[in-house]
Amino acid sequence: MKTPLLLPVALVAYLLLTISATNPKAYSVGDIAKDFSLKSVNGDTVSLSDYKDAKGVIVIFTCNHCPFAQLYEQRIIDLHRMFAPQGFPVVAINPNSPLIVPEDSFEKMQERARLKHYPFAYLFDEHQTVYPQFGATRTPHVFVLDENRVVRYIGAIDNNAEAPSTTTQRWVENAVNALIRGEKPNPETTKSVGCTVKKAPSKGE
Repeated sequence: MKTPLLLPVALVAYLLLTISATNPKAYSVGDIAKDFSLKSVNGDTVSLSDYKDAKGVIVIFTCNHCPFAQLYEQRIIDLHRMFAPQGFPVVAINPNSPLIVPEDSFEKMQERARLKHYPFAYLFDEHQTVYPQFGATRTPHVFVLDENRVVRYIGAIDNNAEAPSTTTQRWVENAVNALIRGEKPNPETTKSVGCTVKKAPSKGE
C-alpha cells in the first residue's frame, strides 16, 4: 500500500506550511512601517527612507536556501520588473542567521544575487531586528506598503508555489494594482507559505 509512504511526506509538508505564532508587536494592515537601514549585497546601506519618491514598496523577506524562496525567486524578479517602473519597487530582505544556515550568509547572498541578476535591492537583516518588527515568519513573506509606508497587504505572493502557470490568485500583483488604482487590496492578508525564519541562538544557548 502507498498510504504509509505518503504519511511522512504529508507530515513534512504540514510542518513547512504551518505558520508560527504571531508576534503581538508585529505590523498589521494599517500600521506605518518604521524606517530601517540594512546592508545591501552591493555593499551599500539601504534604508526604507531611500524610497521616499516611490508610490509604495514591496518588502519581501526571502533567502537563498529555502526551497519555497527558490520556487518564488523568478516571480520576485518579475514583480520588480513589472511594478518598479510604476513606482512600486521590490526590496528583498534575508532575515536568516548564517549561524543556523550557512547558505544564507552575506557572501552567499552576494553570489546568488550575481548569479540570478537580481534587479532589486537584496538586504541582510544581520542583527535580526527588522523581521520581528514586520512580523515575518516565513520565507517568502510579503508586506506591501503604500506611499505613506502604511502596510496595505501582508502574506503570500500567490496561491501556488510549485506551479506558477496554474496560479489562480496572484495576491501581491492584485494588491499593488489595487493601490495603483486608488483602491483597497482585497484580500488584505493571506497565509505566508515557506520555511520558517532561522533565528540565531540566544547567548548561553
